[in-house]
Amino acid sequence: MNLSLPHLAHCLRRWIGLTAAVTALAAQAQSFQFVALGDLPYGDPAKVGAPYRELIGSINRLQPAFSIHIGDFKSGSSRCSNEEFEAQLQHFALFDAALVYTPGDNEWTDCHRANNGAYDPLERLATLRSMFFPAGQSLGHAPLAVQNQASQNPAYAKYVENLRWQHQGVLFATLHIVGSNNNFEVRDARAVAEFMERDRANVAWIQDTFAQAQRSGAKALVFAMQADVFDSKSIWEDFPAHSGFRTSIGETLLPLAAAARIPVLLIHGDSHVFRFDQPFSINKTPITNLTRLEVPGANDMRAVLVSVDASAAQPWGVRLVEAGR
Repeated sequence: MNLSLPHLAHCLRRWIGLTAAVTALAAQAQSFQFVALGDLPYGDPAKVGAPYRELIGSINRLQPAFSIHIGDFKSGSSRCSNEEFEAQLQHFALFDAALVYTPGDNEWTDCHRANNGAYDPLERLATLRSMFFPAGQSLGHAPLAVQNQASQNPAYAKYVENLRWQHQGVLFATLHIVGSNNNFEVRDARAVAEFMERDRANVAWIQDTFAQAQRSGAKALVFAMQADVFDSKSIWEDFPAHSGFRTSIGETLLPLAAAARIPVLLIHGDSHVFRFDQPFSINKTPITNLTRLEVPGANDMRAVLVSVDASAAQPWGVRLVEAGR
């Protein structure tokens, strides 16, 4: 069979075009979006309920793969009642896709306050675990299949709230690390005992998640939690001895992230200020593959749409989502 030069050139162009199309489709298959939000809704339900539901409607129109609520689904000066918990569970059911939730301090550690109803924080934590963490799946209208630490390691059977799942080659995990210095309240022996036990569980979950990322060949890793870990920093150290984040973040997550060869994203709330930066370092050396996303919240009722391109060296892109937009 004799092929002319023009015919060969035509075949070559078609082959190049098909190759480019396959490459583009592969890249598209590795790209997706999810939403991060938290510290919402704060305030009188009669005033903030409707805007919050509008924000959920805006999120639904974006059709993210899933959303992550990083905790504090009520303000620190409102009651920790079962009725409040049920109202927020109903809000989570309004998300068309999956909704993954991790607790904040306002839902349990601070519930001993008189204006919160003077509840026992440990009783409120037990109620959260029973209401918001169905075995093997997330919340939302179309739940995700998830692992939890309780099922993966019987030594941490309490910790149904520490979740993990994989999407498009990216491994996600939640950590039960909360504001108010992570419940490390040295004046309260019960709080210290709770903190110490949960801190060990979080350390184990962080270590296991990095190991799982390596085993599965994950292209990137995302952690989500409630606390702003810099809230207890001193002028000398990011994680001083009194910090409730010293062991789990300073001595565990940061060195493991620095040693990892993949991008890591840490999502949190707590301070209500939108930030997207790289503030973490070890011995004053920046950890360049670890990015921090802090979601807005409280009076700033917005969420964050996170775009992920797992094939890129820096896979994260963010933009704010507003109610009614």
